[in-house]
Amino acid sequence: MLFIFLYFCLQYIKKLEIQKMKKALVIIALSIFAVSCTKTAEVKEVKTAYVDTSILMKEYTEAKDLEAKYKGQAEEKGRQLQAEITRFKQDAANFQSQAQANGQAWAQQRGAELQKREQQLGYAQQALSQQLQQESGVEMDSLVSGVKKFIKDYGKKNGYSYIYGTGDAASILYAEEKYDITKDIIKALNDKYKSSPKSEEKPAVKEGEAAKK
Repeated sequence: MLFIFLYFCLQYIKKLEIQKMKKALVIIALSIFAVSCTKTAEVKEVKTAYVDTSILMKEYTEAKDLEAKYKGQAEEKGRQLQAEITRFKQDAANFQSQAQANGQAWAQQRGAELQKREQQLGYAQQALSQQLQQESGVEMDSLVSGVKKFIKDYGKKNGYSYIYGTGDAASILYAEEKYDITKDIIKALNDKYKSSPKSEEKPAVKEGEAAKK
């Protein structure tokens, strides 16, 4: 009898242990499920967007002002050079009609002078183009760096995990329009540019230096 009693006691203890193990497994399974759900929720909370950089540079007021500035300089300095080119063409046309009347020696001397002037005008055109490209390139690089910094700060401030750039050098082949924040960035940049103080000293100095030259 005692043996039978002990046998049933052991069986009962085993059942309790099995039940405890089942409960532990259920708790572990629920914990794993909760962690996986949390991770899924974290992934869903990633905030992303993209900016069309080609549209941004077309609509950004500072970029348009910079383009207008160097277009005006190119037209102004180009007019001065164009006047010299026009005089050269007139002198070259007169040379053809005067060469026979003034003799071979005069024609050789005058022809060499015209050839030298033509080379100088070519060098002047090239130098002007390089000067404008270099000056505008420096300012444009500074502007682009400022835009990149602004977008970085904008992303941090508005809780974005990623902001991609599209345009001429696109790194994204497709994105839904709902993630396009180009207009928001343009508005924010233009508002900042509009409210920033404009310095009139630098253009005045350049004009003064140009007058001395």
